[in-house]
Amino acid sequence: MARRRRQDGRPVNGILLLDKPKGLTSNAALQQVKRIFAARKAGHTGSLDPLATGMLPICFGEATKLSGFLLDSNKYYQAVIKLGERTNTGDAEGEVIEQRDYSSVTMGQLEEILLDFNGVIEQIPPMHSALKQNGQPLYKLAHQGIVVERAPRQVTIYDLQVISLEGDRLEISVHCSKGTYVRTLAEDIGERLGCGAHIAALHRDGVGTFDIQHMVTMPQLEAIADTYSALDGLLMGPDKALMDWPEIQLSDDVAYFLKRGQAVMVSKAPSQGLVRVYAKPEQFLGVGHMLDDGRLAPKRLLSL
Repeated sequence: MARRRRQDGRPVNGILLLDKPKGLTSNAALQQVKRIFAARKAGHTGSLDPLATGMLPICFGEATKLSGFLLDSNKYYQAVIKLGERTNTGDAEGEVIEQRDYSSVTMGQLEEILLDFNGVIEQIPPMHSALKQNGQPLYKLAHQGIVVERAPRQVTIYDLQVISLEGDRLEISVHCSKGTYVRTLAEDIGERLGCGAHIAALHRDGVGTFDIQHMVTMPQLEAIADTYSALDGLLMGPDKALMDWPEIQLSDDVAYFLKRGQAVMVSKAPSQGLVRVYAKPEQFLGVGHMLDDGRLAPKRLLSL
């Protein structure tokens, strides 16, 4: 009988909020963190461009089963927009393709225009993005000088505020739905102002219920790279990704059947939707969803 190949790395479970540094791709940051933790399995949730910094949730082990739910979470950004210049990528890493006068832009004009970007809006995804067309990432086509037609997508801007306006430097805060391209938002604002614009700097402050105060930098991780207990102490439980969801506590007997794939009856449960499911006392089982008949069915269970 063939010998089963040993998986490399140690079993690590939980979520790390990495403060991604500028210049690294999300995958490169993931691989560095995975190496520092010597983790067997890890994945990130929601890419950040190399130019961007800030929150990149990294899921280890069983927490990777919740990655899809984190991808669906709302995002929070602070962006610096350079007025008066358009680039071929929509950000500071591209070549300037147009310059216009921005000196007539006023705070009053800006605040009035930004009101139109609140709520449900349509965006055309940029060519320099990871979105795929016929299996090919758009940015690879863009690097070949190929431009293809992209269908508009609906996204939601929950809050859009001006932080400051100094000369050609506009700083804004954005709370938006998944799938929002802040580069595209900056370009569209520039067009409405009549001067053009691109992203000069972008920082992600939050993902879902996670906030900035729990982020960890790469230098902080590298400083304790030889101490697994210290590294593991930085991890949050997988359920922390879903703290804005309803919670259901099951008795041991009921949890037994749910863990075996059966739908179970529960009292005082939501009538529909996804829920966090726990077995008493406080053992996180994973994600369940409510059926029309009031039963709770397993959706994504963890083996912790």
